[in-house]
Amino acid sequence: MVGPEAGGEADGAADGETDGAAGGGEADGAADGRERPGGESGGLLVREGDIAADYLERLLDIIDFDGDIDLDVENDRAVVAIVGSGLRSLIGPKGETLDALQDLTRLAVTQQTGQRSRLMLDVSGYRQGRRAELVALATETAARVLASGEPARLAAMNPFERKMIHDAISAIDGVHSESEGVEPARRVVVLRDA
Repeated sequence: MVGPEAGGEADGAADGETDGAAGGGEADGAADGRERPGGESGGLLVREGDIAADYLERLLDIIDFDGDIDLDVENDRAVVAIVGSGLRSLIGPKGETLDALQDLTRLAVTQQTGQRSRLMLDVSGYRQGRRAELVALATETAARVLASGEPARLAAMNPFERKMIHDAISAIDGVHSESEGVEPARRVVVLRDA
């Protein structure tokens, strides 16, 4: 089934990319003074980051890995990064271990807050680097589609990767993107605008 997903909202559901999932109307004030879009306080997001950091520190101790944990709030989401050397096994092939670790961390946060978490976890800059690769792929694919007029089907990707492609394509005039297929073979199709 093919459906338009400018911005990848439907894809993002499995990776927490949908809007309004984190925190709803949590009333505690922003511990750091930052305001969430729509006037809501960022207090819940800061709390999510703190809970995630505690969870990940305990996990790193159990598996005897060294890493520093950085916390931030970006784009209405808590962002937690584990930084250090020798952490490749926390990323795994194609980021699969990282995705699983992110899911476990979100569950730990949800258990304590009672709110679905959209927290984003990164290890050693993997997601940041992958984002740059995907933006380059989207740009190259859009140029090819604009030149040929033919749709381009990309390889199957996880929700995070599809969201990055959709976001990059949405910023390019003359093309748009859709997703087709069913997990785990769901892919992005880039098409020239009519």
